[in-house]
Amino acid sequence: MTPQQAALVKSSWEQVLPIQDAAAELFYGKLFTLDPGLKPLFKGDMKEQGRKLMTMINTAVRGLDNLPAIVPAVKNLGKRHVGYGVKTEDYGTVGIALLWTLEQGLGPAFTPEVKAAWTEVYTVLATTMQSD
Repeated sequence: MTPQQAALVKSSWEQVLPIQDAAAELFYGKLFTLDPGLKPLFKGDMKEQGRKLMTMINTAVRGLDNLPAIVPAVKNLGKRHVGYGVKTEDYGTVGIALLWTLEQGLGPAFTPEVKAAWTEVYTVLATTMQSD
C-alpha cells in the first residue's frame, strides 16, 4: 500500500463517518444478499453489530500509517472470526460488500483510484486476519 493509497482511504473514510449507521445497514444488506448463508453467523443486535463494524474499520483506517502497531489486533480479530464460523471464502464476499457499500455512500467520490486504494487496504487486512 502506497502513502497515496492510505491518504485516499483516510479521506474517503472521513466522508463515510457521518453516514456510518446507514453504511453499516447497507453493508449487511448487501452481504446477506450476496450470501444468505452468512446471516446465521450474526446472532446479536444488527445495529450493535454495525457499530462494531464501523469502529473496527475506523481503527484500521486510523492505523494505516503504522500497520505493524495494529497487526496483533487484526490477527486477534481474525482468530475470533474463525470461532464465529467465518470461512476463508467469506472474506471475498465481505470485500465485495464493503466496496459496494463505499460506492453507494461516496457516490462520484468513489473514483477508480479510491476503489483501488480500498481494495488494497482490505486485501492487506483480510490477509492479516487469516494469517497465523
